[in-house]
Amino acid sequence: QVQLVESGGGSVQAGGSLRLSCAASGRTFGSYDMAWFRQAPGKEREFVCFIRWTGSWTYYADSVKGRFTVSRDNTKNTVYLQMSSLKPEDTAVYYCGAGRTSRSYLMQYEVDYWGQGTQVTVSS
Repeated sequence: QVQLVESGGGSVQAGGSLRLSCAASGRTFGSYDMAWFRQAPGKEREFVCFIRWTGSWTYYADSVKGRFTVSRDNTKNTVYLQMSSLKPEDTAVYYCGAGRTSRSYLMQYEVDYWGQGTQVTVSS
């Protein structure tokens, strides 16, 4: 069993930065692939980025590539999402998810555990 708790959300102006954290409980965190997803008002939840359980592979949605950076510290059971050059269209609830996949990134149906989400609001 893995429990995930996101933090670090908030309100920021366009062009600003935020760092989200996803803290996990459970001794098996280090063996899970992790991903960030987001859901904007009135839209479906979408993939943002992915990091392999080893930390050796990352993958980003085109919409965030070059602006967002995902990392993890398995000694702290935590995954991070550094978001820079934020745009109003990045406004959403951000969720972290844990699962296992052989693909290049984690699909939503492959997520075994979800966090409760943290709100990010970017104003113009």
